[in-house]
Amino acid sequence: MNGPDEELAREAKRGSQVAFASLVRRNQSLVRGFLRKMTADSATADDLAQETFVMAWRKINSYEEKGSFRGWLCRIAYTQFLQQRRSSQSALRRDTAAFAEMDQTVSEGSAMEAKMDVERAMKVLTPEQKAAVSLCYGEGMSHSEAAEVLGLPLGTVKSHVLRGRERMLAVLREKEAS
Repeated sequence: MNGPDEELAREAKRGSQVAFASLVRRNQSLVRGFLRKMTADSATADDLAQETFVMAWRKINSYEEKGSFRGWLCRIAYTQFLQQRRSSQSALRRDTAAFAEMDQTVSEGSAMEAKMDVERAMKVLTPEQKAAVSLCYGEGMSHSEAAEVLGLPLGTVKSHVLRGRERMLAVLREKEAS
């Protein structure tokens, strides 16, 4: 195929950031619209669209012009969606298990003791872990929303939440054992 996108893609493959920026402008509605149909959350779709264009820039040299550039871009978007879905499902299973464990520990004491236990457990966290755990568990934000609030990459926030939760559970288990 030899349309305007394909010509811009050739220029982008030669390193033209201007050409790639044109490709983004020309195709962002397509990618966002596609991802919004795939996800229930427009903010998640917008995050995935951004990740799609970052990945497309990284992989622009793999575009072989066997099909349309738009099709190639939508394949990347769909791959980003699938990866995010797998990651979310995995995180949901981990979070559900962690909450069940925390709930069991909390239900064994009074509400006041539980609050004190959680406050004590929060004190062992680094400031970054405390912020991520507070936003995700305390405020009910998604990892993406917390990443935006904290100005950190999504993977970093996920790591802070995971490590923070593990440290808190360890403190709660120690209290339970004593």
